[in-house]
Amino acid sequence: MGFKCGIVGLPNVGKSTLFNALTQTAAAQAANYPFCTIEPNVGDVAVPDDRLEKLSAIAGSKEIIPTRLTFVDIAGLVRGASKGEGLGNQFLANIREVDAIAHVVRCFEDSDITHVEGKIDPIADIETIETELMLADLDSLEKRIVAIEKKAKGNDKEAKETFDLMSRALVLLREGKPARLVEIKPTEAKAFDMLGLLTAKPVLYVCNVEEASADKGNAFSARVFQRAKEEGARAVVVSAKIESEIAVLAPDEQRDYLEAIGLEEPGLNRVIREGYALLGLITYFTVGPKEARAWTVMAGTKAPQAAGVIHTDFEKGFIRAETVAYEDYVALKGEAGARDAGKFRLEGKEYVVADGDVLHFRFAN
Repeated sequence: MGFKCGIVGLPNVGKSTLFNALTQTAAAQAANYPFCTIEPNVGDVAVPDDRLEKLSAIAGSKEIIPTRLTFVDIAGLVRGASKGEGLGNQFLANIREVDAIAHVVRCFEDSDITHVEGKIDPIADIETIETELMLADLDSLEKRIVAIEKKAKGNDKEAKETFDLMSRALVLLREGKPARLVEIKPTEAKAFDMLGLLTAKPVLYVCNVEEASADKGNAFSARVFQRAKEEGARAVVVSAKIESEIAVLAPDEQRDYLEAIGLEEPGLNRVIREGYALLGLITYFTVGPKEARAWTVMAGTKAPQAAGVIHTDFEKGFIRAETVAYEDYVALKGEAGARDAGKFRLEGKEYVVADGDVLHFRFAN
């Protein structure tokens, strides 16, 4: 189960620097963790999770395998991309293929790095990209809605639902608002996703700040955080320059470097975790002497489907899930202690997996 987060941004905002730091970080992890660079602009990175180390230590696991998130460095956008300007068509096609958008926003002053719009204004930058995506969505819906309306009038139930969703999205788009603000019922989620709207994708604003503001951010990033809050998006502060320097250091040197500049962890860790959370993902674990491993599922996933992430046979032949909450596993020093304390549970097909569950699946061959 792969999840992709596309990195977008105007030229000279630090987008490629950030992506290169991510891939360098991933390459450094390759000795210990599964890693691949699928294409020059695609890289898988391990999702930082301190829980794995603790689980591994308790179980005496020989190997630690974290869950992963794919980042895609998407071609830079310029004004007019929705009409094919610059690499507009490629940009839009690449965004359609990702699950979420990490929007890198320039939040620093530097006279040596020109800004494509001639001024530093992160909100204006956000609106430039958002406008192009909204225009592309408008064009897409307006081309399709006439045919769908005809089907809907012919009492096609599926077409009626699609027409209603399209109409609601068009109302917002024509008001200059993204499609992700459309209020939908859980039962409409799948049909809404099928519309393939660019502005329906969840957004993480990555505020690229100067080195001195890497911890708390600055006035520019504060405006972006406020914007994110208003529209139900997420935001994170990072200094792409610092991250590019950290990424090439050995782990011990990284710790010394971070301590010297007053940071507890690389900003990229926050970017990865926020991207993971943005997608509505949770982590469960399988733990044993061979390996301690993290697995990714959507929040709300039931036990059989979670088992299917490991192998389709696990889902098909699912009998039950043996589970211990992470906190109980650690506090009680492992599975045996959890059993003795009555914290070890047997769950059936309707069990909804919780973040941090330590699971073992029973299944019939």
